[in-house]
This record gives sequence, C-alpha cells and structure tokens, in this order.
Amino acid sequence: MSLKQIGCVAAVTLMCAAGSALAAEKAGARAAEVYPNKPGRLILPFGPGGSTDVVARIFAQRFSELWGQPLVVDNRAGAAGIVGTEIGARAPTDGHTIMTYGINQAITAGLYSKLPYDHLRDFTVISLYATMPNILCVTPSLPAANVAEFVKLAKANAGKFKYASSGVGASPHLTMELFKAVTGIDMIHVPYKNSAQGYTDTISGQIQSFFFNLPGPLPHVKSGRLRALAVTSAKRAEQVPELPTIMESGIPDFEVTVWQGYAVPKATPQRYVAKIHDAMMKALATPELRQRFFDAGVAAAPMTPEQFRKFVEAETVKWKKAIAISGAKVE
Repeated sequence: MSLKQIGCVAAVTLMCAAGSALAAEKAGARAAEVYPNKPGRLILPFGPGGSTDVVARIFAQRFSELWGQPLVVDNRAGAAGIVGTEIGARAPTDGHTIMTYGINQAITAGLYSKLPYDHLRDFTVISLYATMPNILCVTPSLPAANVAEFVKLAKANAGKFKYASSGVGASPHLTMELFKAVTGIDMIHVPYKNSAQGYTDTISGQIQSFFFNLPGPLPHVKSGRLRALAVTSAKRAEQVPELPTIMESGIPDFEVTVWQGYAVPKATPQRYVAKIHDAMMKALATPELRQRFFDAGVAAAPMTPEQFRKFVEAETVKWKKAIAISGAKVE
C-alpha cells in the first residue's frame, strides 16, 4: 500500500472515530434530557392517615403512571405544614421533588409573622388537583342533631367542650376558630399531629367536635361512628347530599373550600414544570381517578399554572382577613 493510500485510510478512520464520538455525545445528551429519569419524591407536610395524605396518595398513584416514574410519598409532618414546606422550598430543582401545596400554605402566611420561606416567592405552582369541604362532626353521645343545637349546647358549656384539629394553623383549626368567632361559642383546642387520632378520640367522646377535611371522617360518618352536622362548602357535597351547608344552617357567608395542588422549588426548569403539568392534566381527565376522588369526597380541579398562581394569591388574602376576624393566634 502506498503512502497516499495509507494516508487516505487513516483519514477515513479518524473521520469515523470522530463521527462515532459525536454520535455518542449526542446520544448521551439525549439520555441526559430524558425526564423523569428516576423515581420522584412527593413531600407531604402532614402525617399519614389524614385526609391530605389519603387524597395525595390517590392522586400520586395515577399521576406517576402518566409521568413515567414512581412517585414516593414522603410525610414530613410538623407545625401545621411549616416543617414540610420548608423542606420543599429547599429541595433540589431537578424536577424530581414535588411539593403537596395546599390551603395551609395560604393560611400560615397570614397566621405567622415570620416563616422560613415565602410560599409565593419560593415555589413555582403547577395546578390544583383536588378540592373538598370541611365537615363539622360531633361525638355521637352529644345530643345535637344540627348546627343550631350544637351551638346552643356549646354556649351552655362554655370553655368545657373540646375540638380536634390537625395542628395550629391547619384548615380544621382556622375553620373552627372562625366558627367560634361568628357564633360566639368558647371551646378548647386540642391539636393532633395525626388527624386520624382526632377522629378516634371524637368517636370515643374524649373530644366533642371538629372540622376536618371531608375524605378522612367520611367512612366514620357513613358507618354511624360520627355524627355529621354540616359541610363548609357553598353547595352541598354530592357524597353526603343530606347534609346542609353551614350557610344553610343559619350562619351567613361561611364558606371554606380546602384545596391541594402540586408545586416545585422556584428554580426548577420550565420544561420539567410543563411535563408535570401535562401528566397532572391527563391524570385528572381519567374517569377512574375522578370516580376514586368522588368516592373519597373530593372533586378534581385542573388549572393552568397561571390560574393556580392567581388562585393562591386570592386565597392568601382571604385567609389573612379570616384570621383577623377569628382572632386566632399561634399557641
């Protein structure tokens, strides 16, 4: 083989090697862009067993199937959601950590003068996925069949009745504090780290009443272990249509809607946000999920990120005013 021929072969070999390297580099870049490329983490700032946990797990199961990776629920309870929310705000921004973002982020912003995060500044919100009312329940041994009878009994036992909540600043706490303010009753607040224990102690009679999110107490209401008096939504809940609303029960302008959505740490790339939103919308459109939500006492609530942002801002203002009316303070 001549020197010229050897040179041509060498040149071709170098070109092939360069082409192979470039192809490998492009393939590596494409692999790096695959998202999600590992199981995700869903930070849930409340303990297991409560309504927030139940609904979050129902949605996470269907969402993860469409998102493309398992989504592992990480319960981080404490301080009415503040502990878990701080963890979410400081989480990695690689799109694999999602925050269960709900009404408590709006409430605590108005209840606490100082928080280790700013719920509007430190998160990119993606969409709501569920809304539900709170439900007013009493222990079955209490001789109250409706809201008016309960208020009368509470006034006759001022400072003696106890009510359960899932923590200071959680929606069950603030809902009852607002109810106390507008009805003029006086009750003792007993916060629980796990709302399921609040149901148990109300069933046994250690606690007289509570406002909890509908999904958690619903099975106990249907079994007769708890007596439900009313729901806090503007309209009756389809799952318990026989129950009046608080407003129908004679207390005007009393409406509380509990909500849950997804958010990610602020610096999460927009392409990941879009992928999460797309999977959320597909999940919320499936009849199977909507039926599971209905059975649990929940309504599906899809939104665009822009709509969700405006909704959160409005809820933050609303709860700041409600806290002022109720006179609730951090205990």
